[in-house]
Amino acid sequence: MEEKKPSCPYTDEVVCELVEHAKELNEEIPSVETPHIRWPVQFPKCPYGKQGVWCNICSNGPCRITEKTPRGVCGATADVIVARNFLRHVAAGAACYLHCLENAARALKSVADEESPYEIADEKALRHAAEVYGLDASGKPEDVAEEIAEFILEDIYRPRYEESEVFKAVVPDWRIEMYEEMGLIPGGAKSEVHDALVKTSTNLNSDPLDMLLHVLRLGLITGPVSLFGVETINDILFGSPRITQTEGGPGILDPDYVNIMTTGHQMSLMKYLTDAAERLEEEAKAAGAKGIRIIGATCVGDDFEARADHLPDTYAGFAGNNFATEALAATGLVDAIVSEFNCTFPGLKFYGEKLDVELIAVDDVAKVWGAKLILWDPERAEEVAEEAVRRAIEAFKERRSKHEDKILEPEHKHENVVGFGYFSIEEAVGWENVLKLIEEGTIRGVCAIVGCTNLSSGGHNVPAVELAKEMIKRDVLVLGAGCVNGAFANAGLFNPKAAELAGDNLRKVCEELNIPPVLHYGPCLAIGKVEHLVFEIAEILREKTGEEIDIPDVPAVASAPQWLEEQALADASSALALGITLHVSPVPPVTGSELVTKTLLEDLPDLTGGELIVETDMRRAGKTLADKIEEKRKRLGI
Repeated sequence: MEEKKPSCPYTDEVVCELVEHAKELNEEIPSVETPHIRWPVQFPKCPYGKQGVWCNICSNGPCRITEKTPRGVCGATADVIVARNFLRHVAAGAACYLHCLENAARALKSVADEESPYEIADEKALRHAAEVYGLDASGKPEDVAEEIAEFILEDIYRPRYEESEVFKAVVPDWRIEMYEEMGLIPGGAKSEVHDALVKTSTNLNSDPLDMLLHVLRLGLITGPVSLFGVETINDILFGSPRITQTEGGPGILDPDYVNIMTTGHQMSLMKYLTDAAERLEEEAKAAGAKGIRIIGATCVGDDFEARADHLPDTYAGFAGNNFATEALAATGLVDAIVSEFNCTFPGLKFYGEKLDVELIAVDDVAKVWGAKLILWDPERAEEVAEEAVRRAIEAFKERRSKHEDKILEPEHKHENVVGFGYFSIEEAVGWENVLKLIEEGTIRGVCAIVGCTNLSSGGHNVPAVELAKEMIKRDVLVLGAGCVNGAFANAGLFNPKAAELAGDNLRKVCEELNIPPVLHYGPCLAIGKVEHLVFEIAEILREKTGEEIDIPDVPAVASAPQWLEEQALADASSALALGITLHVSPVPPVTGSELVTKTLLEDLPDLTGGELIVETDMRRAGKTLADKIEEKRKRLGI
């Protein structure tokens, strides 16, 4: 008998159940959809947009480049238009992460204010951060925190003609010398983004190589300044990741509880939801609920998950990633969605209208149409959280009275081992021991699989899992950071039992340590921590060997197998600018320019040491990445 195929072939089995339910709702309420429902009707895709040869920045456009029309009205060629579009994308992505850094630094600075609820949760992380930034780490914790915050804020507000001191503090000295010779030391981060937008406006910069160099400078801001900064501050304020067990999946949604789902990236704006949920438990019980649950979703949920051991029991676990949020809302069990950044899908608007989900934004950059805006401020963090939770309690009453017939109670839950980070791995195993395993060949190397999920790379969650399995079977340890973690969790890859999927050597290591072969390393913001880890490994190898080992020599690679948006392009620019071998899928919108394509695929190794691999087949991608690791091992003589 032929097996019945699911009617949602664009996702994994866990999310498929939710999408099927959403489809049933969609028949009754057409505006209630998920991305998996909208995706198939968006074809054919525009070939000019996919190649990056489409321009609409003046009233003479839109212009498109073809063999018959090789130049736009202004004379811009495919090389100019593609480079300009690409720089604009990366500038937008870099700006997003800077916004997160600015808010995190504001929260850290407020520690010294008696009216602020923020306090130091991890003094070790605080003093380590001060040392990395070249600041005095010996003072009172509150004073050190304020100095770090001011150092970061003053730096990102610098003009472009003043070099970023944060960047020069975080990146190894030998790399700084290289960037100085190339003229790539970035200036003030916000000014770099600002001038990228100026360059890409109408009839301004038309030198594609200059624009690509600006892309690299934005990449150097994104990782070492923004991403590393946000997660470093989160470690200080909320505790560094600690290895622990959690329960996750859609099944953590409990109809008897007030369920509040998070979307965004800014833990500094969201953490106090878990505390407010504790304080307001009696109000929830008075409304007929057993209590209140904070449901982690998207990258801020990943941040909660990484620090689960520090959180109260009101944190229920991680339910799903970016493309799962609407599907989770379709269950009818989500009473409120609190957003502060992407990935906050516009389609959530209709869940507010039709299923009475309370939509709340605490940062206006992520305000869904129709959402209640309750603006966060460091001094008001607890007050904002309490108002959000109270609105969720009211929404719970509405759900109980009006939408019981539309509810789906998902069954799938999974057990995870999470909380892997620089300090927790050092305490549990020791990085020297990890390096020894790599040098001996027991672990061939490390692959960071990071970033978003999408529908265009072969289905929501599916390619990321396929690539992870390809790597671990080759004895390559995988670090997961970002929405891909939702895919790994659904596939059971964060469970130590997944060691059976690994190669013999990696399996033995995992079984001995009782860890999974894919380690949850946090949200996409932790990409900066992964990059810094590569710096640390290179430093150790330089000290041990006395040789000038550089980032491209370290047996570590990265992949964004389901990159989605402009932040992902900024992430990619960061990795490539820092000298990391990076795989991406799908194909970026640059193929309309021979010059841009050649620069990214052929010239980068000689510029920064970074290497870009574009491959949509995950089996081939896995083999290529593993081969690159072997090449690096050969260069090191291990």
